[in-house]
Amino acid sequence: MTSTRTSPIATARRLVTEIPGPRSRELAARKLDAVAGGVGTTLPVYASAAHGGVLEDVDGNVFIDLGSGIAVTTVGSSAPRVVEAVTDQAGRFTHTCFMVTPYESYLEVAERLNRLTPGDHDKRTALFNSGAEAVENAVKIARSATGRQAVVVFDHAYHGRTTLTMAMTAKSVPYKHGFGPFAPEVYRAPLSYAYRDGGLSGAEAAARAIDQIEKQVGATNLAAVVIEPIQGEGGFIVPAPGFLPALAEWCRANGVAFVADEVQTGFARTGDMFASDHEGVVPDLIVTAKGIAGGLPLSAVTGRADLMDAVHPGGLGGTYGGNPLACAAALAVMDTIADEKLVERARRIEEVVKARLRSIQEKDDRVGDIRGRGAMIAVELVEPGSMTPAPALAKAVATYAHREGVIVLTCGTYGNVLRFLPPLAISDAELGEAFDVVEDAFATSGAS
Repeated sequence: MTSTRTSPIATARRLVTEIPGPRSRELAARKLDAVAGGVGTTLPVYASAAHGGVLEDVDGNVFIDLGSGIAVTTVGSSAPRVVEAVTDQAGRFTHTCFMVTPYESYLEVAERLNRLTPGDHDKRTALFNSGAEAVENAVKIARSATGRQAVVVFDHAYHGRTTLTMAMTAKSVPYKHGFGPFAPEVYRAPLSYAYRDGGLSGAEAAARAIDQIEKQVGATNLAAVVIEPIQGEGGFIVPAPGFLPALAEWCRANGVAFVADEVQTGFARTGDMFASDHEGVVPDLIVTAKGIAGGLPLSAVTGRADLMDAVHPGGLGGTYGGNPLACAAALAVMDTIADEKLVERARRIEEVVKARLRSIQEKDDRVGDIRGRGAMIAVELVEPGSMTPAPALAKAVATYAHREGVIVLTCGTYGNVLRFLPPLAISDAELGEAFDVVEDAFATSGAS
């Protein structure tokens, strides 16, 4: 399926100034005086408009977007249904606080999530604002329901920037450095990392992790195992087949809540509605955000009714959680995914992107691994003929792409992974042009 959505701005890359242009440089200077230095930016350009798979900056340059605001604008920037739904809702009311005077759209989002998330068991949902907030509430729910305190997470994980979720996140710089002490009772287990595991199968990697959990934590102390079905910031690491089902089965056998952090993988991104669906894994609790509301702040915890209802009344919530504008957007996003067959579109994007990346890999042995699913694809870059991470190469390729009008992001514990997260609304033509630039970036960076 090729997207045919029309755009009010150019639908092809257009560079009319150097990057960054004069207006973006002016705004960057203002940022230094107005914004805290700890708030960084990836590209040195300032957006003025975005639609579908393209973004225009304040100097009139048009970029092809392979980042989606870090997997947020999955249905495309300014998706028509989202714009219409938010505009209509804003004209009726913008806020009441669901905990004061509730409204129907919150219920509708919860009902949809209860139906769409893996498993046909009785479920409940609570809405929040950010992915980190939802992860933190999933831990609260698991602790309340089990009466236990310990939480297990995995190597290379990213779960957020709050005090608890920083403890759950693996990478120090920039996420944790200088911000401790962190929340206690968080333990780390080894992940299945096929590229660097020396041929370990999913079942073998799960046995290794479970052995460590049992020895170092103990099942009777453990409230939850929290895992990204495909890791995001950690490098788009896809566990070997069988790893996730084995962990979920162990959790069920030991009364431990299995929590899938699908903040980055959810809502058609991976070619399934949720990444857990790929192996038929049914989480006890599933955390969603990012792609849920087309760019408006919304997140959710959805899970088994007995776990969700274990928390005392008033124990979950927040002033803005399930804001009516965000709920309207989420309903429009879910309609768009279904009506425009975006799950299937994600699978088509995977075929196109992996084919282009394999073509690059055939000519360049610095492309060590190609992985991911759907429109969540990455390449891990290494020094020629080795497994040594090559973060400088990742930075060079991304910088070249930015200068040539393509938004590309990096990630990974070693900083050596290029990640591609195009909106599912991107056209085949835009996708092809973007990867022409990516291919040129490798060629100009000194292929071996």
